[in-house]
Amino acid sequence: MNGPLREHLFACGYQRVDARLLGNARQRNRRGGIKPWGAAKRDIVRHLKEDQGCVASTLVDFYGMPADETKGWPGRSEANTLELAKKATAVEEKILLDVQQEMGSGFGFNRFVPFVAIHEFEGLLFSDCGAFADGIGRADLKGKFQAIRDQYNSPEEINDSNITAPSKRIQQIMPNYSKVLHGSKAALEIGVAKMRSDCPHFDEWLKKLEALGKS
Repeated sequence: MNGPLREHLFACGYQRVDARLLGNARQRNRRGGIKPWGAAKRDIVRHLKEDQGCVASTLVDFYGMPADETKGWPGRSEANTLELAKKATAVEEKILLDVQQEMGSGFGFNRFVPFVAIHEFEGLLFSDCGAFADGIGRADLKGKFQAIRDQYNSPEEINDSNITAPSKRIQQIMPNYSKVLHGSKAALEIGVAKMRSDCPHFDEWLKKLEALGKS
């Protein structure tokens, strides 16, 4: 996903776009897991302090985000009780508030724009099932991907249990699916424009980043 977003943000006026894995070095051998909020927050705050001209964001899946007391991300447990449209926003608001409090009163609130994907990054790939299948070199899977997509008004509605989360559905169809390899190739093939047209929450996040790049 980093490639399509980088190119899009460059076109919006950003001079540099980098992605980094959140969490300390000892945790990085656990690829694919979402780090505890304490470790993630330390990285975010450190980056904001070291580069005081940057705009920072997150791209983290609601599905699989720790919700327990010791590792949980702010608002994650409470969000389980909310309707779909409010789940990710509720977590984003709590994340933003926590970082603002850590940074202090002089912090420019628009320098951190958190994004929580509903329910998972893979949901975005169902925006164009043909391009998804072509991007991973499996055109034969288009129909199966489309059958999943047709059950929902938006790809962001594809839900978040151990069986029905977007990545779990993909793995049932394609057992060797890799988020890093196949997910990145599919995102490049689909493109940001198609994803945002089908995914309202993703579109809202991009609009915030676009406005900051043009300001």
